[in-house]
Order: sequence, then C-alpha cells, then structure tokens
Amino acid sequence: MMKKSILGLAAAVAIAGLALAGCSDPGTGGSTGTSTWPAQDTKLSGVTLTIWAAQNSNKTADSVISGFEKSNGAKGNVVTIPDPYEQGVQTKVATGDKPDLAFWQPTASELTSLNAKTNLQSLDGAPWADNYTGDLATATGLLDKTRYAALVTTPAVEGVYYNKEVFTAAGITTLPKNWDDLIADAKALKTAGIVPFYEMAGDKWATQWWVQVQLADAAKNGLWTKVNANQEKFTDPTILGAIQNYQDLIKAGYFNSDIKTATFVDQGNALLGGKAAMALQVNSFFGELQSLAKTPELNQKIGFFPISPTGNVGTFIPDQSNALVAFKTGDSKREAAARQFLSYWLGDGYESFVKAESTVSLIKGVDTPSDVPDALTSVAASLSDSVGSMQALAVANPDLYLNLADMIQGTKTPEQVAQTTQDQFAQLAKAQGVAGF
Repeated sequence: MMKKSILGLAAAVAIAGLALAGCSDPGTGGSTGTSTWPAQDTKLSGVTLTIWAAQNSNKTADSVISGFEKSNGAKGNVVTIPDPYEQGVQTKVATGDKPDLAFWQPTASELTSLNAKTNLQSLDGAPWADNYTGDLATATGLLDKTRYAALVTTPAVEGVYYNKEVFTAAGITTLPKNWDDLIADAKALKTAGIVPFYEMAGDKWATQWWVQVQLADAAKNGLWTKVNANQEKFTDPTILGAIQNYQDLIKAGYFNSDIKTATFVDQGNALLGGKAAMALQVNSFFGELQSLAKTPELNQKIGFFPISPTGNVGTFIPDQSNALVAFKTGDSKREAAARQFLSYWLGDGYESFVKAESTVSLIKGVDTPSDVPDALTSVAASLSDSVGSMQALAVANPDLYLNLADMIQGTKTPEQVAQTTQDQFAQLAKAQGVAGF
C-alpha cells in the first residue's frame, strides 16, 4: 500500500538519523564513488544477500531471487519490515543495522533521509542505467547527480481511476481535459444520484493526492524549487488554495458520506462495484483492484486519466515498491554481490520479472506482457509529460496527509493544515542544512 514517505514519528527519527550520520566518517563502511559491476553470472556460492521489504513489496523480488540463485549459487533472504516501513528502516539504519539491499523510495528527499552518501553504495556506471525507456534514467534515483537507487517498476502516478460503466450510465462519453471539466462531470454525476469521488480518510495517506494534482501546473513552473528555497510557503495562496478547494468539494457533497472512516479496501470495492464514479489514487490502488478482479473485468470496468488544473498532466510519485538501494555494509564481497543482483534484475532476469508481476516494462527490448491491464498501461503512458510530486521535488516531506485527514475530521482548518505543514517542512529542511531555513 502506498503510504506517505516520512510519517509523523518518522520525521523525528529522520532528524536523529541525519544527526547521527553527520558524526560518522563518510569514507568508512564500504565502497565509495563509482563501483565495478560484476558479470551477472559471477559465481557467488556461500553468499547470502539480505533484502528489506515492506508488507506490499515483500513478494516483488521472488522471481528475481529464484533466477539469481540458480544462475550463481547465491541465496536471497527477504526480511519484512513492519509498516510504517520508512520509519522502521530509518530507525534500524540509525543504529547501524543495515541489509545488503532494501526497497526504497528513489527520491532525493528520501535518499537524503537515509544519508545516502554515507550509507548507500553509488550505483554510477551501472550497466542497466542506459537501458531505461523514456526519461526514467534521470527522472528519479539520483541525489546530487549520483545514482543511489535502481528503478525496477514504473513510478506511481497520481491521477483519476474511474468506473467506465458508471461514466457510460451517466452519459459521460469524453474524459475530462482539465480540472474544470472534472468538476463539471462530478456535478453531473451528483445530480444523477451517483457519488462522484470516493475518499479513504480513515486510512489517511491518500488525502494528499487531492492537493498535489491541483499543484501540477505550478510544479512545472518551479513551485517546489521556490518552497525548497523558502521563497514560497504552504501558507501562501497556491498551496493553501488547493487545500481550501479540496475542503470545499467535500463540504459540497462530492464525496462518499463515510469519508471520515472509509479505508483503502473500501475505496477499491466502491469503485469496482460502481458505488462511486472516481477515485484519485496512485498505482498501488490498482494493485488492490487486481486482488479483487482479473484483467478482463478490470479492462471492462476501470480506466485511468491524469488530471491537472489546465490539462491532463500526471503527478509522479516514486514509491518504495518501485526501486531498491544497496547499502555499504563493509563486506566488499556482499556489496559486489548486491550490485550483481541489481544487474541481474534489470538484465537477464527482467523479462521473467515483468511476466511474473504482470507489470509494465521499463527496460528497452523487454516487452510489456500482454496481460497487463489497460489502466496500468495508461498510467505508464502518462509518465512522459508528468511532473514531480512533493515527494519527488521537495527537499523534505512533511505530514501533509495527516493534517488533511485532521481537516476532514473537523479538527483543523485549511489555514491550520497549511501552517502545521509549513512548520514541519521548515524543521526538516533546517535539520538537513538546507539554505534559507
């Protein structure tokens, strides 16, 4: 399940981890700089690689591990870190506990939260880096121009999943081309007695998508660069306006009546069952739908379109299930084996991986399996002109989603959401030594 990258308590852990790492010698603990890359079939008998994963990614590497073990005699051991995953990983790393590899959100802010320069292997010079499709090689996985993360699946995109049959029944034959069109369709649906949007504020984490997609055009024009420089704040009209607009839509009755308690699972059931027309979500939501129905039914019922204020611009948000990082453990043999594992995953093992996962390929020369649902191919197609989310472009990720959930519960106003988020952002930025804070 897609969750916010730095959770409330994890913010304090991240600050502590940065402070602890700042006392370390960045030249210790394994390889530095550009690493050598062993051949994919180099024999590794007697080597066991530990891979940390979250609850929703602990099966993702299964086919890769199986093939890797057969090719070279190594062993792969997946260890599930309980949710909230990011907090658990940061806590362990801050105390010196490190795996060989871990699933991790490949954004600059999240790589910073692990103190990548000290704790992670550089993946510069990776033989697979030039094989990514489109602009994925430079879109994510980098911190200060050094590659620290290997993208294995296409990054998640914030956009609208919709029920095709509900749209047809309501007479909607053309997809919205901008925000005004989206709201016009929502009004038509509401008038017809159909719930336009389903929100899962009981689980909280997806509330932020409603604000972020409204910021897509501003993000293209440098919003997060200004926020990072403390030249624009969450309390200024652009972000505050998006928060207020979200609340206005809720108060106007465009969402499910049980919005305060509804869960992620409820949301999936509601959209697939036609109890609501749309859900603003990310890729992991479609994973939930895949657990409920097979590809033919999903293709018949569920579609996807990106949305922004003036067009159909998606907002990409790489998630921990999309990428892996390799740690400096001080064991040069295991560090090399970890790099070899990534080369195998994105090399000889990739075709089997995308087939096993029924996922879109991001490697040139490897076709996307024919059984990948249409909505997922639409998500992947939207990446070409998408813009980064707060998680992708901001230097720190405050708990916007928690504050928005409080607003939905009636305990915060939009102004309080913006101020609380700004205060935490400034705290995190200052702890990282960001200029201007």
